[in-house]
Amino acid sequence: MAVSVHIPEYFEDCELVSGEDLALEPAFWLAHLLLTVGDPSEDPQRYGVDASAYEGMVGRLSDPEEPWPVLRAPMAGGHTAYVVYANFEDVNNVDFFVRHPDWGRLGYLGQCGADDAGPGLSWTELTTLAASTPDHGEGLTDRSQRLLLLLPMLGDAEIPNEAHGTVTLALTHCGVPSDAARELATSVLGEPEPGEGPRWTVTADNPIAVCSSPYSPRRVPLALGITPDQTQALADVLNG
Repeated sequence: MAVSVHIPEYFEDCELVSGEDLALEPAFWLAHLLLTVGDPSEDPQRYGVDASAYEGMVGRLSDPEEPWPVLRAPMAGGHTAYVVYANFEDVNNVDFFVRHPDWGRLGYLGQCGADDAGPGLSWTELTTLAASTPDHGEGLTDRSQRLLLLLPMLGDAEIPNEAHGTVTLALTHCGVPSDAARELATSVLGEPEPGEGPRWTVTADNPIAVCSSPYSPRRVPLALGITPDQTQALADVLNG
């Protein structure tokens, strides 16, 4: 059952509700990936998902008349990753950010939608956050669900060869048939191009990597302005 979610630093005049119950349906994972990094008009049955279930899920995730669904991935040290389906009357976006209750600000990873911004995570960060052991709060605790939830923020010139298999297994675990999962993983990750893609670099004055892409919020350190101790704690969560 969806319950109200309060994020003090987010839009004050929007109604947010928990969306983790949606993650029980394979239709959610297909909709989540096609709405953010794919083509929402694709035939869902190509990926083993019933068309009516997919259309219903897309409608729920995009409806400006309904409270905005929020999916959370709690992590170590009190940190939480959030994914919010922000649906205005004339635009639909999906916001990705990290938050800690002591910061007083949000650490934006990026956005999918009308005003795309990203990438927001390297492959190492993505897999580390997916595997992070929560020590607080509500949200998704399953590693495969957490990986797929944050996958749209991935952008890295050094994605390893095993990434395709990792994503395929996560999709299969979440209910996508194995053959369809392999195809969907290929579609989402794209074909590797050696030497191409965003680079992630740690600078001398901050332990949190910054991204080379001009469209990434992480051209500056994530959650810029938090204390040095908070910065190191966040870096530890991102890097394991």
